[in-house]
Amino acid sequence: MLTDDQVFQYQENGYTIPNYRLPNDVLANIRRDHGRLIQTHPEFRNYCPNILAYDLSFLNYARLPKILDMVEQVIGSDFALWNSSFFAKPALDGQATPWHQDGEYWPIRPLATCSVWMAIDNATVDNGCLRFIPGSHKKQTLRQHRINSDPNLTLNQELLPNEYSEDEAIDLTLEAGQISLHDIYMMHGSKENRSPHSRRGMTLRYMPTTSVFDRDLASRQASEKGLLDHTERTLFLMRGTDLSGENDFRVRR
Repeated sequence: MLTDDQVFQYQENGYTIPNYRLPNDVLANIRRDHGRLIQTHPEFRNYCPNILAYDLSFLNYARLPKILDMVEQVIGSDFALWNSSFFAKPALDGQATPWHQDGEYWPIRPLATCSVWMAIDNATVDNGCLRFIPGSHKKQTLRQHRINSDPNLTLNQELLPNEYSEDEAIDLTLEAGQISLHDIYMMHGSKENRSPHSRRGMTLRYMPTTSVFDRDLASRQASEKGLLDHTERTLFLMRGTDLSGENDFRVRR
């Protein structure tokens, strides 16, 4: 569970680091499953945007009760998992992630998601840990982004330089097994990995079911903005009910 101070930090700063570590066997299993994924799909050695489309065994890690308890504390008791990604950032040539807000990419209305970021390796300054701008979520608005099609980046949308100050950023260093939670409006990014150590990280995206995963909007975003097409994402109800009454939970592969 999150402490009261950690819930306050999430609300005030847009992120928190719980007093929780993944059990050693869970961490070992994630590494094993990711290794199997890369053997089958070497194109994902840097980044896999939707691991559940390729291996549903990763769903087990999204159902860990202690993680669900913490998510419930910040977004309420009715929520669904709508995506899980893997940022592998291999040693020596791991790709950077540009400064962005997650909500720029996602077809959720109203915008709301708690992202759980799991450190599968130690995440350090040298190997490209996450960087956050604390409090950048507080206005709950999306700032201006632009397209950047640099193939050395994991994502193709980035914040305009005048929308943020990197001087305000903090480095989110984590030991393997630690997790963080952050808000959908948080400004964040990460540098490339030129170190001899990989920096694997797995994300779990949970949305309150007061929001709707809008598949028509996903299709428009893909065609008009060149964004990753989220149309065929499968939603998994984690707790409670679909309060919106409009979400589609059919399994898609």
